[in-house]
Amino acid sequence: MNEPDDIEIKKIKSADRDDIIRLYKDAGWWKPEYDDNTVFIDKIVENSACFIGAFKNGKMIGMGRALSDNASDAYIHDVIVLNVYRKKGIGGRIVKTVVEYLKTKNVDWIGLIGRPGTEEFYRKIGFSKMKDFIPMILRD
Repeated sequence: MNEPDDIEIKKIKSADRDDIIRLYKDAGWWKPEYDDNTVFIDKIVENSACFIGAFKNGKMIGMGRALSDNASDAYIHDVIVLNVYRKKGIGGRIVKTVVEYLKTKNVDWIGLIGRPGTEEFYRKIGFSKMKDFIPMILRD
């Protein structure tokens, strides 16, 4: 794995809305109905317990965040790196930075739900399958 030295990984409290939209679109997570209301993007940064950005030359090329009570439990969410920068260790650095931050808050249960095909990526950085549990979602 060839990790670029010129990538800055840091915790942020705000981000350019267009940068996040670009990341979501690149990952295939953007839905057409989001085009009419992009304000929610601001809230995901503000309301996350921890929001980490990856930057190259000042431009956001990756992100990851945690939803947490900042006391005991947390979920890592929305780990995205632009396709052109994948397979360079950036995603792993983002996740490790999220985990390091959560540990400073004494969070001792950190989970996530990965997309199919990401199991090996998460396994390499210390995550394992949760036995006897299944991910679920509310569908209206």
